[in-house]
Amino acid sequence: MDGQGTDLLYLRREEAPRLSAPISVAGPLAWLRAHIFSGWISGTLALLFLALIVWMTPELVRFFLLDAVWSAPDGAACRVQGTGACWAFIERKLDFFRYGSYPEAEHWRVDLCLLTGAVLAARLLWPAGNKGALGRLAFILGVPLFMFALTPGLGAVLREPARELAVLAFGIGLACVLEFGKARTSLVALGFFAVYPPLAVLLLQGSTLAGLPRVDTNLWGGIFVSLMVATVGIVVSLPAGALLALGRRSRLPAVRFFSIIFIEFVRGVPFITVLFMANTMLPLFVPDYLTPDRLLRPIIGVALFASAYMAEEIRGGLQAIPKSQYEGAMALGLSYWQMMRLIILPQALTLVIPNIVNIFIGLFKDTTLVAVVGVFDFLRTIDAASADPVWAGPNIPKTGYVFAAVFYFVFCFGMARYSLMMERRLSAGRRH
Repeated sequence: MDGQGTDLLYLRREEAPRLSAPISVAGPLAWLRAHIFSGWISGTLALLFLALIVWMTPELVRFFLLDAVWSAPDGAACRVQGTGACWAFIERKLDFFRYGSYPEAEHWRVDLCLLTGAVLAARLLWPAGNKGALGRLAFILGVPLFMFALTPGLGAVLREPARELAVLAFGIGLACVLEFGKARTSLVALGFFAVYPPLAVLLLQGSTLAGLPRVDTNLWGGIFVSLMVATVGIVVSLPAGALLALGRRSRLPAVRFFSIIFIEFVRGVPFITVLFMANTMLPLFVPDYLTPDRLLRPIIGVALFASAYMAEEIRGGLQAIPKSQYEGAMALGLSYWQMMRLIILPQALTLVIPNIVNIFIGLFKDTTLVAVVGVFDFLRTIDAASADPVWAGPNIPKTGYVFAAVFYFVFCFGMARYSLMMERRLSAGRRH
């Protein structure tokens, strides 16, 4: 009330303008203060790393970009003093890195196999699993198309200059059918795990019945062999590890004893030892006509090694499940396997997703060790190509190893990001 006794009232008729947050709590400066310069130790380390990056960047740009040799018929230009990375070496040897010594006229078979596997795996791993009758029809039509690729008719077409376009069109067509046809995840999984592997082996190895020349596994190599070994190890190790984890917790003494012995024995020896044992001892346990192929032996070793480590990770997830989950499942009248499949294992796997992906990433990188038993993997092709006298030079092997590092980083980083996405998606219900 003022001095004259009248009331002063004020009513705002418009919304007050919103003020931006102070720069100390929001924006780039706030982020730097919270994550980089939160203390004098972190701030000092950040400045040291920044100085290191500033010091290294000009030299790296010069070596990999400015002074690099991008195109050359041989290694003569890369041997000139002062030159940088020899990307011409990668360009000229790229087919060798991808296929190894696989016959050039049959490269379409590798491309078709990899494209089909990539499409099926992407559809299987895609979190939005649409369902519908069109999906079943899509898969039923997709398999005959793949079978038709094994016939001499399409094989002759693909050996023409347009074979790459045909392979690409097939991959895109299969992807569109599976995605826009709303394929059921169960059918895609059945195709990826049961139908695709034997067809892929038949396609890569060849058969007189299918009209394809036989390509011995001694000629297989490069990126597609590394991807094949890693994929088989990853696909086999997860279900095998789950069974071993359940077996180690089983009440049946024989099952528990076998699981413990297998897990502890495999985890107690180096990976290279497992590879040598798989390469030399597996033929001793089967007749001569059933002797595993020279490429199949290290694949079995990789799968067994990864399964033992996977079992312990899954066992940790099983131990983290509260007892009430088991009691609730039993109260519903579920059998042991129904309880594990529908309630316990999904929760346990969700809890240990980071550990599982860590094993996958380590397994993908450890596939380079199969070279010690004679498998011509990606890294082995780089070593062999660097030994070519035509491409001899001080910077040529460095360029090859940088190319290999980028290749492995892309796949490992992709697996890590995918696991983070799935972890956030599957753990949404546990957030409070």
